[in-house]
Amino acid sequence: MTNNGTLVNSVQVAVPASAVSMAKRNLSTLDFQRFSAVTLHAITYMSDGLKINGWLTLPPASAELFPAIVFNRGGSGPRAALTAEGAMAFIGLYAAWGYVGVATNYRGVGGSEGAEESWGELDVQDALNLIPLLDSFPYVDKDRLGVVGGSRGGMVTYLMLKETNRFRAAVSIGAPASLHSDEHGTYIRKTMTKHLPPNSVEQTEAEKRSAELWVADLPTSTPLLVLHGTGDRRVSPAHSLQLASALQKIHFPYKLVMYDNADHVLAGRRKESNGDIRWWLDHYVSNKAPLPKSGPHGA
Repeated sequence: MTNNGTLVNSVQVAVPASAVSMAKRNLSTLDFQRFSAVTLHAITYMSDGLKINGWLTLPPASAELFPAIVFNRGGSGPRAALTAEGAMAFIGLYAAWGYVGVATNYRGVGGSEGAEESWGELDVQDALNLIPLLDSFPYVDKDRLGVVGGSRGGMVTYLMLKETNRFRAAVSIGAPASLHSDEHGTYIRKTMTKHLPPNSVEQTEAEKRSAELWVADLPTSTPLLVLHGTGDRRVSPAHSLQLASALQKIHFPYKLVMYDNADHVLAGRRKESNGDIRWWLDHYVSNKAPLPKSGPHGA
């Protein structure tokens, strides 16, 4: 069987005009110039014997080795597949910042082989297998990797961190972290339940996907930036608040930002949140800054 992370195919595709137009409205002149020079590639790679589709973005050539970011998308089903426009909104932007960007569509979605039969299990393997893919690229600095995930992708990010300490920093956006304490009828709990295998014990599966319960299993070498909108109706802001409380108790290196009156995708606060994400990635991934002091200190 072909090794996990093996690149099967890569085709450069045109950056959608809509993505360019949106970037021109929202980016500074310098960042837009760099965004305009980013190249977008539709890729296929191997994960557990399956051919998985995703996206790769390359920054304007200005270094021999680039830091890299894994992006984990949210949503489920065919409509959630990451398109060229969606890829440019995230990893295209990261490439404009100077990072190689890579994202998966997970198995069973976006033309990937397999079935979308799990949510927070086999999709995690598809995301983890982007690490050996990045390792295979001669232009990627293997010592400067970061990971960003939104919604379901944020949960996938937490689950990845249980399995690897390769990332110098991580960012979650509107991510479920306390599914075990949600009532059965909440949007995110129902979404999880819909994707569980038959005969699953729902509460047990919710606990497996609730990072609040296993923060001690996360690598303290990976500082975590937790972002959430206080108006999020898909994933309660309490998820990130409860996670932050658990992280604080064990002196884990983290930062929590709650954007007032912002929704699940931080609409209206995108420029502000992108600034927070960029600082976190540049500081800990690109510049390899030392870990912050997390225990009691100072005056």
